[in-house]
Amino acid sequence: MLVLNETDILGAVTMNDMIAAVERAYAIYEDRAFEMPLRSHLQIQQNSALFMPCGTKKAAGAKIVTVFPENKIRPATQGIVVLIDEKNGSIKALLDGTVLTGLRTGALGGAASKYLAPDEAGTVGLAGTGYQGLYQLLAVCAVRDIRDIYLYNRSAAKIPSFIRNLTTHLAGKQIQMHAVENARELVRHSDIIITATSSATPVLPDEEDLYQGKLIIGIGSYLPHMQEFPDGLLKNSEQIFVDSLDAVKESGDLLVPLEKGWLKEEQIIPFSKVAAQKVKPKLTGTKPLVFKSTGMALFDLAAAETVFEKAVQLRLGINLKM
Repeated sequence: MLVLNETDILGAVTMNDMIAAVERAYAIYEDRAFEMPLRSHLQIQQNSALFMPCGTKKAAGAKIVTVFPENKIRPATQGIVVLIDEKNGSIKALLDGTVLTGLRTGALGGAASKYLAPDEAGTVGLAGTGYQGLYQLLAVCAVRDIRDIYLYNRSAAKIPSFIRNLTTHLAGKQIQMHAVENARELVRHSDIIITATSSATPVLPDEEDLYQGKLIIGIGSYLPHMQEFPDGLLKNSEQIFVDSLDAVKESGDLLVPLEKGWLKEEQIIPFSKVAAQKVKPKLTGTKPLVFKSTGMALFDLAAAETVFEKAVQLRLGINLKM
């Protein structure tokens, strides 16, 4: 069994490798060439544990992930990923699921920016400067020529350390960092807006006209009572792209507008159809485009397989005999 920690994983793959991995996962999803039971949620007081198995024709595995939003020292989202040898059923790899989740979820935002953002998009705004926000910005900068990054966090004291960390990761790129005082300023300056919070209430301004021609990426709300997007954005959206149709059952960002009649089911489109070039996004310049992610085990499996293959080539990790 190969054990891969955070250092091994970051040394094995680039963000572009991860974006390619999630694009392969989208192709598998579109072809329905997988088996993936709906993930199980375990409530731990005000926190969550999620159990996410998946199998394809060539791979099998599972992720256990915990979400403890009030964590101050450790990341809010942590986990572990197990890869199973599809030939003999043995455990072939154990991977740090915290960094793997960060990379693959960042890659989902990167793929959305690659296919959905306006061609001239050069500014990105992030609401929520936590662990996941870092990987979202790294992914966007990997696929788009970003000039300016705007940052907003309800706890403004967290932004300076986030900027220092982000600057280290983006060494060599000429990108200006800006801390803004409110979410309205963030949206006004940004072509691409990302929400990466654990908030149960909207974190962006409830102004319909503020989002015209912009791409909004939401990756934070993963339960029915959570809603990062404001009502005005949801009412004014012609298309909402989802990383999987399970998101419709899980996130308040989709359940609320469907229940209230602001959106019809046909307006919610699997992003796999965009990646497969079966659906062309409507880039009108007068309406926002929205991408909503709640994640799925298929992405973790594709990402873990990519990391495992690269790590074996580079002789990274520790081999343990069971």
